[in-house]
Amino acid sequence: MTTYLVTGAAGFIGGALARRLAATGARVIGVDNFSNASRASVPDGIEFIEADLAEPGIPDRLPQEIDVIMHLAGQASGENSYHEPLRDLQENAASTINMIQLGRKAGISRLVFASSISCYGEAGGTALKESDPLNPKSCYAIAKIAAENYVRMFAEEVPSVIFRLVNTYGPGQNMANMNQGMISIFLAQALKSGRVQVKGSLDRYRDFLFVEDCVDAWIAAAENDRAIGQTMNLGTGRKTTVGELLAAMKIHIPAMEWYVEGSTPGDSTGHFADTTRLREVLGFKASTTLTDGLAPFIEWARREFTA
Repeated sequence: MTTYLVTGAAGFIGGALARRLAATGARVIGVDNFSNASRASVPDGIEFIEADLAEPGIPDRLPQEIDVIMHLAGQASGENSYHEPLRDLQENAASTINMIQLGRKAGISRLVFASSISCYGEAGGTALKESDPLNPKSCYAIAKIAAENYVRMFAEEVPSVIFRLVNTYGPGQNMANMNQGMISIFLAQALKSGRVQVKGSLDRYRDFLFVEDCVDAWIAAAENDRAIGQTMNLGTGRKTTVGELLAAMKIHIPAMEWYVEGSTPGDSTGHFADTTRLREVLGFKASTTLTDGLAPFIEWARREFTA
């Protein structure tokens, strides 16, 4: 039986991944410091440790009877990283160094690491390829690039897979965090007041990935040896403008309105992923359209979200 260590296991994607792995009968050890989640979010059926992965000495304090590290923990807001760059560096880069060190001690079969599409900076209107230059526009992206480089530095001792994730959304997302997750931010405002503040042009664009598709790709990366050593964009390959997103949401929330005001430090005009490598290496293609993903997300949010 494979033993997985899932970091950020009380968070959005980490929780969904830990829950799915546990359902397969795998042993799952979850770690989180609750900086962006609550104890109530810890999935059932897993072992859990509360810990700050950026702390010195963490590799000696976590279990070493593990096979795979799924490293999703970290500060994930570009806006927050601008205001707290040192904290962002610690939560994204220092935590990754500690997980690499744990992997070396434990002799794991692989480390799967969550990087970000924001590492590329501006896309210039075309799909981003893994070979494109990295031109970060936020402290968050800088820290993710640093973490990627540490992962590659130790790749001979700790086999690894790097995913550059696009904007992921779906049930379980933190609706109280108004600095992270475009869809969840808009949805929280729409359900609370019916009015959505859009910071920046409606022509900005993103690649939106449903959380269950994201989890499918992570499990495939953990099981497929062809993934080792690869850096892959993880997205749908579909370009969606902010205006198109709002129109799709309005189908489910007819009374919602929006207005454009303000901007976000380090925000980019847009990005969407070239997913050719993802398909070639893992045989994976996201199957959930934005329309199909919004329906269960909005239904869940109406049931669970309290402002």
